[in-house]
Amino acid sequence: MTECFVTRGFVGRRSSGGPEDVASRIPPGQYITRDFPVLSAGPTPRTPLEQWTFTIQGLVKQPVSWSWQEFQALPAREWTVDISCVTKWTKLDMHWRGVSVDTLLEGVEIDDRAAFMIAWSDGGYTTNLPLPDVLNGQAFVAYEYDGAPLAPEHGGPARLVVPARYFWKSAKWIRGIRLQAEDEPGFWESLGYHNRGDQWREERYSGD
Repeated sequence: MTECFVTRGFVGRRSSGGPEDVASRIPPGQYITRDFPVLSAGPTPRTPLEQWTFTIQGLVKQPVSWSWQEFQALPAREWTVDISCVTKWTKLDMHWRGVSVDTLLEGVEIDDRAAFMIAWSDGGYTTNLPLPDVLNGQAFVAYEYDGAPLAPEHGGPARLVVPARYFWKSAKWIRGIRLQAEDEPGFWESLGYHNRGDQWREERYSGD
């Protein structure tokens, strides 16, 4: 689980700002937006912070859970990443603060059979990701955006962010992750979205 898995569009040199450099950061079929569109499958949950917890469960020796205060005390960092939505918008240089999935998994002893991560959220939303797609700095749980607490409509108080996959994989209102040996399609995947969602391969829908 220590092997480095690098996905185009996440690890690499920041743009110098020239048109060609910017164009190379836009996945096929996408257009740049300066807005931050709000797209959700249902109503926006609003869990009081004193009731919020984050849990890692499944194929771990012992589940672990953090309160909001404990989660805020975990090692965190700033992230500047590009995000692409399956609805074809791409927003460059989005500024987040959060905790790496690697840091979260340091708190548990993982069973060797674990191969997939299921993110689950308030409201019943889930999404599935192979572990190689979220390790080695490729995913984080964000609780700030642009220097301010993450707004509920954008997934606050905390959301998963996986920049190298279409944005539906970045589960809003995340409350935990479950490690599994077998894959399990999440909400949108079970409704026809692509199981992996690599924007550089235009993996939008099942069969792409």
